[in-house]
Amino acid sequence: MIDWQQIDTVFLDMDGTLLDLHFDNYFWLQHVPQRYAQSRSISLEQAKQELFSRYKDVEASLEWYCVDHWSRELGLDIVLLKQEVEHLISVHPHVVEFLDAMRRLQKKTLLVTNAHQKSLALKMDRTKLSGHLDGIICSHDLGYPKESDEFWERLQQLVPFDKRRTLFVDDSPSVLHAAQRYGLEWLLMVLRPDTKGPTKTTDQFPAIHDFSEIMP
Repeated sequence: MIDWQQIDTVFLDMDGTLLDLHFDNYFWLQHVPQRYAQSRSISLEQAKQELFSRYKDVEASLEWYCVDHWSRELGLDIVLLKQEVEHLISVHPHVVEFLDAMRRLQKKTLLVTNAHQKSLALKMDRTKLSGHLDGIICSHDLGYPKESDEFWERLQQLVPFDKRRTLFVDDSPSVLHAAQRYGLEWLLMVLRPDTKGPTKTTDQFPAIHDFSEIMP
């Protein structure tokens, strides 16, 4: 699937790609609504109805991914709430072996994430993955989410890369389409971002279930 002789740089998404998306799905769809309902003295169903509508309003924007935004909007300490369920943060199978293989092959391997800096710090502290990477790029530092064309322009300025010799792996079709528009030649979609959820399907991108399928 991947001709490693044609790849110099590897960009990897975090949530759903390197890490199990179960943590994020459980956090935003269950834990936050529970705490929000308690703080407002409303039913869980009411809390979910209100929150899911508010999530939808800012979907695919930096605000959606911003811990500080949601702390202000909901009157909750989002970082503290994440710490309450941080035991659910876990690394997908074969990720560490894959990252170590990239290092042996001397591929420049960067985490490229929409996660807010505070979420990123919590997850890196929990998983220790940063020691297996050559760098971490956070979309909040660039001012645009990965779904936008401007993100890729700014990423190119920050860490110049050859579009024809860069592999990008993500679980989001909208993000992969943005990378495709920018001209990245090697794209892969992760089909099982949440190990407790259903497997995705796609006919738009080459796809893998886990990194053992592209281990060099």
